[in-house]
Amino acid sequence: MGTQIGSLLTKNPITYEELSGKVIAIDAYNTIYQFLSAIRQRDGSLLTDSSGNPTSHLTGLFSRTSKLREAGIKPVYIFDGKPPEMKRETLEKRKECKEDAARKYEVAKEEGNIEDMKKFAQGTSRITPQILEESKKLLDLMGIPYIQAESEAEAQAAFMTTRGDAHFVGSQDYDTFLFGAEDVVRNLGSTGKKKVPGKKEYVVKTSEHISLTDSLEQLELSREQLIDVAICIGTDFNEGIHRVGAKTALKLIHKHKDINTIIKEEDKDIRSCVPVEEIREFFLNPPVTNDYTLKWRKPKTDALLEFLIEERDFSEKLVLGNNRILKEKVGHECQSCLGDW
Repeated sequence: MGTQIGSLLTKNPITYEELSGKVIAIDAYNTIYQFLSAIRQRDGSLLTDSSGNPTSHLTGLFSRTSKLREAGIKPVYIFDGKPPEMKRETLEKRKECKEDAARKYEVAKEEGNIEDMKKFAQGTSRITPQILEESKKLLDLMGIPYIQAESEAEAQAAFMTTRGDAHFVGSQDYDTFLFGAEDVVRNLGSTGKKKVPGKKEYVVKTSEHISLTDSLEQLELSREQLIDVAICIGTDFNEGIHRVGAKTALKLIHKHKDINTIIKEEDKDIRSCVPVEEIREFFLNPPVTNDYTLKWRKPKTDALLEFLIEERDFSEKLVLGNNRILKEKVGHECQSCLGDW
């Protein structure tokens, strides 16, 4: 979920053509959750194979990654590691929300309310060990590198951009900027219209690029002050100041310069069991690893087709489609860095 600083940041549309040849470090959990929430049947249930195993994550991951590869984009997926202890409360709340959604789904199912079934089913999405293992297997068969982060995937992805190993971070969560990501692409696979949750309304969604440097200059903030703005609003590690949103938080930081002064001068409570200094330090110096190698390979075509078509009941037409890379059926490996494909 991250933090709600999006309205403050400077966003610009970006196309696949502009991203061609670029390395994008993608938040894997964030992306897979999107697929599990969006790729569902009319009654809200996940897509499954003939044995009842979910396939929504494989459908989304295969389709999205194929499109990125065919556009000349070099994706690398980052999987979350061990969450920090101070995130425990947030994770517990998310678990409760999923359980509540599951109860409401069952009620809607008994009532035969298809619309509510789909709405509440999306809130029950969770990544099981099986989904995690299959996602990594699919990426391996497609020749796509992935990295196991020490802790938060956004932190690892941001670290990779600062090292020059990736040009962009691909994530929907705005806390990526708090970890220092310079360039982020949101809505990476989005085109056309998207339904607004809980409403009969649609919004046009396109891929967008956000530059941390440009946004900080526009806001007249340092990165440390942006972190303080986020803490005022609320992060995965604290609830924020009661009834303080992005615009109010920005005004408070402009006036007082830092969150400690806000707490003192405004007599505010950030509603957190974690000290402000600990939250800020985690964003500034999170656990990351430099023990990785980025290699993009041609797909293991035969094994990939066997996995998707024979084992998971995908149609051959769906898998091959217009997928130029799979049709080539080339097996050699290619080493890649930022300047080469």
